[in-house]
Order: sequence, then structure tokens, then C-alpha cells
Amino acid sequence: MRLLVFGDSLCYFGPREAMPIDDPRLWPNRLPATVDLFAGIGWTMRDAYWALVDNPAVWARLPEVDAVVLEIGGMDMLPSPVPTYLRQGIRYLRSERLRRATRSAYLAAQPRLARLPGCPVSLPPRASTRYASKIVAGLRSLRPGISVLGMLPPLHRSPAHGFSLAGYRPQRAALRSCYAELEVPTIDLRALTARHVLDGQGNPDGIHWGWEAHEAVADAVAGQLGLAHDGHRLTG
Repeated sequence: MRLLVFGDSLCYFGPREAMPIDDPRLWPNRLPATVDLFAGIGWTMRDAYWALVDNPAVWARLPEVDAVVLEIGGMDMLPSPVPTYLRQGIRYLRSERLRRATRSAYLAAQPRLARLPGCPVSLPPRASTRYASKIVAGLRSLRPGISVLGMLPPLHRSPAHGFSLAGYRPQRAALRSCYAELEVPTIDLRALTARHVLDGQGNPDGIHWGWEAHEAVADAVAGQLGLAHDGHRLTG
């Protein structure tokens, strides 16, 4: 079987840092399938949609894949006191001194601002589900009958985000309802990884997982898709 996975950094971060995407301990690489991974740090459902419509590498893979896994939407709920386009624009500032000073100020302020009542999230649930619907509709239009598997967001204990979970319940409820309406089966990442993360067994950043959680997620995906554990290969 060949899978296409849209994901965020949970696909390629380990217990300490980002890993090469062919590291066999990462959950996509534990699957008994050929996996084409398209993911990025902080990716939201909007980024996955843009990858689907804008990335020719995705178009090249779509005719060949048997199923699509949407490990996306969990970063949408994270508090984002500064709009995404401004936050991501820090890297383009000149000079280097200004860039470093701005980044340092942002990183220092982020945890405090994230705890303020009404702090906006990276992508509101209404927008997140709109993009999810577009992704599923686009996949089914291009490949009628293709299997799509969604994931409900995990918990975090991130100091960088002020340990705030204000956006979690609305995002989870919105995605659950959206996937149910679209008849997309789901995997509940909270059930698989919450104890692991909350007990401090994952990455010290409080978001990413250790290898035990990667294994649990891979087993759940394999079970949902009916994959036999007979070897695997990752490409792309």
C-alpha cells in the first residue's frame, strides 16, 4: 500500500529535536507501507490545503496512492497572539540585529500573551474545518473512492504557549463534527498520547512525542487502514 500523509511537525520530531524524515522511529516510517510525507513545523489545515493545490510533488503522488492520512489540525488550536504572517515574517527582517532582537522579544512575550483571555489561535475552528472540507472534497474529486483518514488533535503542555489549552475543546469538537459529516474515520491522538505528554515522557517542549507515542500512533493508523506489519519504505 502507498499512503500520502499531510502533517505537521508531529510527523518528524522526536523526543529531543527534529529528525530526518527517513528515521525509522518516526510514526510514518513504522507503517507497513510506502509513505509520501508532506509536512512542516507549525502547519495548520490551511497549509495542508495549500500543499494540495500548490505543490506539484503532491499532484505527482496522488494518482499512485491508496489512502491519504490527515495528521493535521492540532497546531491550529495553539494560541497565536501575533498574526501568522507577522510571526513568520520575522525571518525576513533586516538587519540581523533587528531580526534577532525582534525574535527574542516575541519569544519572551509569547508565553504571557498566550494566557490572556481571548488570545487568538493559529487558525480558528471555523477556518480549520472549512479547509478540511476543501481537502477532502478535492481528494475525492481527483480520486473518487480514495480512503481518507483524519486525526483529532492531541493535548500539549507547552511552556512556549503558556500551557494554554483554551483552543483545544473548540478545535476538537469542530474537527470531530466536520469529519463525521464528511464520513471520514478518525484517530483520537489525545487518547493515544495524552498521558505520555502530560507525564513529561515526550519532548521537553511539551508538544512533540517520544518514541513510545510514535509507536502507538503508527499502530493505530495501521489498524485503522488494515495494514499488515510486513515491512515499509518511506519516499518523497
